[in-house]
Amino acid sequence: MNQPIAANPSPRFKVKKAILLRRIWQLKALYFMLLPGVIYYLIFKYLPMYGVIIAFKDFSIVDGIVKSPWADPWNKHFLTFFESPYFYQLLRNTILISVYKLIFGIFPPIIMALLLNECRVRWFRSLVQTLTYMPHFLSWVIIYGILIALLSQSSGLINHWIKLLGGEAIPFMTSTAYFRSILVGSEIWQNLGWGAIIYLAAMSGIDPTLYEAARVDGASRLRMIWHITLPGIRSVIVMLFILNLGHILDAGFGQIYILYNLQVYPVADIIDTWVFRTGLLQLNFSLASAVGLFKSAIGLVLVLLSNKIARRWGEGIW
Repeated sequence: MNQPIAANPSPRFKVKKAILLRRIWQLKALYFMLLPGVIYYLIFKYLPMYGVIIAFKDFSIVDGIVKSPWADPWNKHFLTFFESPYFYQLLRNTILISVYKLIFGIFPPIIMALLLNECRVRWFRSLVQTLTYMPHFLSWVIIYGILIALLSQSSGLINHWIKLLGGEAIPFMTSTAYFRSILVGSEIWQNLGWGAIIYLAAMSGIDPTLYEAARVDGASRLRMIWHITLPGIRSVIVMLFILNLGHILDAGFGQIYILYNLQVYPVADIIDTWVFRTGLLQLNFSLASAVGLFKSAIGLVLVLLSNKIARRWGEGIW
């Protein structure tokens, strides 16, 4: 009886393997620097994916993930969310707030970065850059205090000016007509400087000889911005847009949870705040996991579709 012959690695494979190992050894310092990030994502991003099965079980803290019984039917918790009387309101609010933030929030950082890039007074540029990215490090609790000081109906600075001009105080923080605008505006203000830093970093990688050639040809600054700077950062703009599109069902839980109140529930209550009240506060972890899985699936589809469309323009992430 013929015995199977063990497949020996070809010489070409051995050479490739040796080259790969030598390359890794040469870059061992970079791989060592990469190791903490890899460990972080393994522990906090990939290992928790095992808990997704909670969405298909009647999870009990006492029984644990493995011993908890499977839900009957398997999509029980998804149906609970989809059949909720608040589902369409939650989905509408989440998508609208996210789309507003995505559309109105993409241009201010680009404009700020262009202005800072064209500024020739170094100390003024550094001052403005520092002042604009500082709000990024403020918590929403502090920003809420600032908004109350400005927009409070009884003691807010803006309403004080309105009263001095003979008008009536406006309930900005409790009005359904103004609340979404406050959410979008405060989000833009907080992340304006931070986003500008990303675009400034992209602008620093543009070949300076392109600007020199444009000056020789008599191009104005606006022409150089339009034909050199913006095309030079187009890939970064597309990348950030695609990444933000993947979070379209997030809408900013921390911000909304701090700022909203009962009067603005019809326009401010989103999926995450409902899950926090209905799922986590009532210890219904299976429902919370089901909604989280639903959001992740939608985000994945949107990222894949947007990246596929962007690749046709030569600007995809992968």
